[in-house]
Amino acid sequence: MRAQKRPIHAVSMWVRRQPPKVKAFLAVVSGMAALVLLRFIVHDHDNLFVAAEAVHSIGISVLIYKLTKEKTCAGLSLKSQELTAIFLAVRLYCSFVMEYDIHTLLDLATLATTLWVIYMIRFKLKSSYMEDKDNFAIYYVVIPCVVLALGIHPSTSHNLLNRIFWAFCVYLEAVSVLPQLRVMQNTKIVEPFTAHYVFALGVARFLSCAHWVLQVLDSRGHLLVALGYGLWPSMVLISEIVQTFILADFCYYYVKSVFGGQLVLRLPSGVV
Repeated sequence: MRAQKRPIHAVSMWVRRQPPKVKAFLAVVSGMAALVLLRFIVHDHDNLFVAAEAVHSIGISVLIYKLTKEKTCAGLSLKSQELTAIFLAVRLYCSFVMEYDIHTLLDLATLATTLWVIYMIRFKLKSSYMEDKDNFAIYYVVIPCVVLALGIHPSTSHNLLNRIFWAFCVYLEAVSVLPQLRVMQNTKIVEPFTAHYVFALGVARFLSCAHWVLQVLDSRGHLLVALGYGLWPSMVLISEIVQTFILADFCYYYVKSVFGGQLVLRLPSGVV
């Protein structure tokens, strides 16, 4: 077991010693390698989207277990859950009026669960809520998302207001995890269930991003044209990539902690 840990520890230490630009380059190369691997392994790339939903569901299940069995919401960000509820509610509305499909039902189930989590944090487990650590001002992300949605939205034949709503939920989803990362940055120590939940979000968002990128590559760019004209198609792809990279740093330390046999994740200064 030690022999297995030594190479991993050596690589981890080498990566930590590298300057930020080298770390960013390594992250990009690793992401591209993962995309190439997925392209050859997964023949139907729609399965990646299904896998993303499945992993997200696993993360939510972990969260439910934490709240019901552990009877604590310590380390969880209420603001992240509220942002998640907002973009899910808006997306659910857009799905009903624009493109009702199986994902509408999935969003409905996720919204119901998220609202239950918010209820638990606000009322049932309020005494364990770390309000002083959950100090991210959500208007820092909501207002820019509204401005972006007003300026850059789909160019389809749907009602203008519905198109703006759709763009808003895409942008807000990309940054909704930021308050949760701020809580973890403030506490520096992340207990297992919260770490599992956030890691599941990171994996789900990577799979969702991979789904979009591979779809664009397979269609040779025609998918972007199908989404409309102007900046909107590019912004959809950028939003997916932003979601992935926001959580990439945390996922690295999570994997390192798991291989190191640590149950509690300790984040160094400057992470997330």
